[in-house]
Amino acid sequence: MTMEKSFDAADAEARIAAGWEAANAFAAGANARRAETFTVMIPPPNVTGSLHIGHALNNTLQDILVRWHRMRGFDTLWQPGQDHAGIATQMVVERRMAERGEPGRREIGREAFTAKIWDWKRESGDTIINQLKRLGASADWSRNAFTMSGAPGAPAGEEGNFHDAVIRVFVDLYNKGIIYRGKRLVNWDPHFETAISDLEVENREVPGHMWHFKYPLAGGATYEYVERDEDGRVTLRETRNYISIATTRPETMLGDGAVAVHPSDARYAPIVGQMVEIPVGPKEHRRLIPIITDEYPDPDFGSGAVKITGAHDFNDYGVAMRNGIPLYALLDTKGAMRADGLSYADSAAIASRAAAGEDVGDVTAVNLVPDELRGLDRFEARKRVIDAITAEGLAVTYLHREIEPETGAEHLERRPVIDAKPIMQPFGDRSGVVIEPMLTDQWFVDTKRIVEPALEAVRSGRTEILPEQHRRVYFNWLENIEPWTISRQLWWGHQIPVWYDAEGNQYCAPTEAEAQAMAPGKTLTRDPDVLDTWFSSGLWPIGTLGWPEKTPELERYFPTDVLVTGFDIIFFWVARMMMMQLEVVGDVPFRTVYVHGLVRDEKGAKMSKSKGNVIDPLTLVDAYGADALRFTLTSMAAMGRDPKLGPKHVEVNRNFVTKIWNATRFAEMNGVRGGGARPQPSHTVNRWIIGETARILMATDEALASYRFNDAATGLYAFVWGKVCDWYVEFAKPLFDGEHADETRATMGWVLDQCFAMLHPIMPFVTEELWALTADRDRMLVHGDWPELDADLIDADADRQMNWVIALIEGVRSARAQMGVPAGAKLDLVVTEADPAARAALADNGPLIERLARVNAPADGTAGKGMISVSVQGASFALPIGDVIDVAAETARLRKAEGKTRKDAEGLQKRLSNPKFVENAEAEVIDETREKLAALEDDIARLQAALAQLAAM
Repeated sequence: MTMEKSFDAADAEARIAAGWEAANAFAAGANARRAETFTVMIPPPNVTGSLHIGHALNNTLQDILVRWHRMRGFDTLWQPGQDHAGIATQMVVERRMAERGEPGRREIGREAFTAKIWDWKRESGDTIINQLKRLGASADWSRNAFTMSGAPGAPAGEEGNFHDAVIRVFVDLYNKGIIYRGKRLVNWDPHFETAISDLEVENREVPGHMWHFKYPLAGGATYEYVERDEDGRVTLRETRNYISIATTRPETMLGDGAVAVHPSDARYAPIVGQMVEIPVGPKEHRRLIPIITDEYPDPDFGSGAVKITGAHDFNDYGVAMRNGIPLYALLDTKGAMRADGLSYADSAAIASRAAAGEDVGDVTAVNLVPDELRGLDRFEARKRVIDAITAEGLAVTYLHREIEPETGAEHLERRPVIDAKPIMQPFGDRSGVVIEPMLTDQWFVDTKRIVEPALEAVRSGRTEILPEQHRRVYFNWLENIEPWTISRQLWWGHQIPVWYDAEGNQYCAPTEAEAQAMAPGKTLTRDPDVLDTWFSSGLWPIGTLGWPEKTPELERYFPTDVLVTGFDIIFFWVARMMMMQLEVVGDVPFRTVYVHGLVRDEKGAKMSKSKGNVIDPLTLVDAYGADALRFTLTSMAAMGRDPKLGPKHVEVNRNFVTKIWNATRFAEMNGVRGGGARPQPSHTVNRWIIGETARILMATDEALASYRFNDAATGLYAFVWGKVCDWYVEFAKPLFDGEHADETRATMGWVLDQCFAMLHPIMPFVTEELWALTADRDRMLVHGDWPELDADLIDADADRQMNWVIALIEGVRSARAQMGVPAGAKLDLVVTEADPAARAALADNGPLIERLARVNAPADGTAGKGMISVSVQGASFALPIGDVIDVAAETARLRKAEGKTRKDAEGLQKRLSNPKFVENAEAEVIDETREKLAALEDDIARLQAALAQLAAM
């Protein structure tokens, strides 16, 4: 079959992907020729998701490892699947129902609503799977898993036992006392009315305000307030009857339980233990709270005193727990001020008794929201609280001076102190509303009871985390772990398998029938909450392999070999999988965790929709082909670094695809075919390229085994483009006519076969196409043999001679370019010095050197006026250029270039000499700056050498 002039990626990718799928080429065990297994678990994308650039990087790296092992004959499984994405999926389906004018979920009920989700999943849930196939991901799609498979109400086609696995683990951990129900502070999304994880909280910098208020001392008491400077000198001394605090959320003052100061803060030592009045609420019920000490307040920030509202701030919660401060909830599930519970008068009375040290028991029903604020939106309540405190004269004020422009009259006015400044505020990443810390009853995992094996596994090396820096993240989180909130107030998900009787007793069982058997004669009600998706995905490695059944897949493919993931879910998912698998089946889920970087834009900025710099990987695939995108991402995947991606980078690697295609087409036009055994050539050029092929294979194997994906890609790029498509093709041209023609055709066909094989894991489409076009094969390249070559194939004599020839040609080309010699000018090559090896290389390869360096036949002579020198190992040459260039013009051009390069280098040197830059810049930025400086310094040295040669002419 004659090759087309160019590779049509759009046509070929779809056709090749269909061929792989028809042949079931990615099935577990396909192409297995050895006993060893290799298993990778895909980090399951959300069922609502679409392919983004992070997915593209993550799945490309997984695919490289999988294809590499499959070609080497491993029994390989790449397990795909999707997460049911509770909150995201519920949002998508509710939005669709609203757009269609259908009744809401509360109107139709839970069962009908979940049925609608299953309908949506059947219609739209495979979007990201199809997009991953476009990328070339070679997962075993026949085993595609889903974290809700087998759940009650699941339709035909969604069979499986993942649900059973999740429920069984919950029941087991509940019976061990590891899972329990309790009241704690959680991130609460008022839009979805559910607790959410930290990963679902997006902290944004927004314009904010800090209000300063006075809390009067009880009974009109006063104290001497003294401020001192760093040297102990008094800078302010006054009598005060209040302590001031600053807050960004004045509405939460209604639930204050104390005011805290640092134990070392001498300003407030006289009043620690006294009571202060909360400056808001009906005066007849104005509450008193104590002044306490705690390590949390910063004496150097603001007034040094902080209000403690334990039910509405995570830091305050910690202070309250340490000091026995009651927790008073102010908001309802929608983020409005509570309208339930006891009357304000009764609530205030109970809170006052608690503040006085009396044990008042559970304060859940206590509602400290004044009647006039009950039911109000939280932000409207904030305005009213501020206005009420200010009107009462309890806002901290400053003296504002204003001069009338016309009359010059001076006006003095007391104004409230309000600091306008940016603040970090938490938003729900799905809802877009401000998240509230909220005290609610939730289900928790007592992680301290299952954390130690996960720590030990990494400490001992049973599981290795790469790069090393991410071990610290893992250890830091697990060593300081808090209880894990696993319940969500949603309808889509694994419903908590706990039932309650009328007295509130709990019955935990896999099914309602089993729970009822535990409570004969009682009416039971099931807990309405569902499990956090991180709980179910925490069982991903064993759940996808059929656990709790002892399936052949579980026996063969677990523990898995490698998890490829992003840094942002080390603790949300990686650590939890470690804890869960070790607790449930007593083994690590994976032996290696490879953590890749975050794909940034070409300027190094994080991609975000608000910045408008998000790159759609499928747009790049449409423009340049999947192979070009995959190769680009791989070449940038340096361990511990964030790739910086722009369309121009992918375009460059589309050119690489074209280069391979053109070289293969040239070979075809010269009668070259692949599929043959490794030849035993006699010509130096052919022996040299076989040795170079063995060298790059060993380097590629070593790089992939070490997860240095970028080294594998850049090494193959240099070999295939530079050594094969450029040098070898050029060296082979004259050999196609003559006594070495047959061995050259055989060698070129064999070398190209090795190129296709080595590039296949990174660039599967173009290599599969070329594999099929260049020989009659009995199998596709996806099931081809990975090359097995070693250092014995490196011919030292051929290697030395051809690399000498290349060095000479490159030296001449570089000198010509730097001196501005016209491309068409053919120069004399004067041999001023040469050892026997150099003369032998000249004699054997003279025509090659003459043609590729554009020089006349080498001739002995001496260097003279108007010549420049070129040196290689064992030889020196002179090039007469005085008659073909304008020496004065070239000198001026090179001096100008040197001046600009030096100026650029000085700028980088100044930046690196700035302590603030070195202290504050990211390590990657500093390293890149040093690399740029080193490159500029090399350029300066080359320019100076060229100027010296011109000066001597």
